[in-house]
Amino acid sequence: MNWMDGSDASTVAQALAGDRDAFRALVERHSRSIFRVAYRMTGNEHDAEEVVQETFLRAYRRLDKFEERSSFKTWVTRIAINCSLDFVRSRARHHDRREDVRVTEEMETLDPLDNVETQDPAPDRLVLSGEVKQKVSAALTRLGPLERAAFVMRHLEGHSIEEISKALGLRTSAAKNNIFRAVQKLRKELAPLMSPSPR
Repeated sequence: MNWMDGSDASTVAQALAGDRDAFRALVERHSRSIFRVAYRMTGNEHDAEEVVQETFLRAYRRLDKFEERSSFKTWVTRIAINCSLDFVRSRARHHDRREDVRVTEEMETLDPLDNVETQDPAPDRLVLSGEVKQKVSAALTRLGPLERAAFVMRHLEGHSIEEISKALGLRTSAAKNNIFRAVQKLRKELAPLMSPSPR
């Protein structure tokens, strides 16, 4: 059977029944979108790849907790956000610079998101272009972990406030506050790009 043609729910059911090829199909189907989330959260390709691996490992171990009425993509994205938060917090503790993660030279010159194909609508298409894309990527790395997660989930991945609250273990008001603070900080950092250039 071609697992790439099946629905997520039926593929999950087959994976739960012990079919490893079915779970492999889920990984292939969603790994690109999970990589995008992880990259936006961690700020570089190598760390994002680690998060993707950890995400699908956790998903595999917890597959029996997936509820069919839910979207598998939403469920695995939630796991990816939590893996990313764990990774960012661990890295911040290790380097003792929680709020000041520097942009790597790799991010300045090459954005792996350029090579990631997707069939999903891209509400961030304009944001992720040229100089603006580099500035946004740099600004995202300077947000606190929860602010970054809330912003990515809301404005780049299109999740509802309720989904964000659940994924981050926050009250609705706290999720909204993190999104608001992230937007304010990004606006401030990106203000020079938005102001008209002198003639």
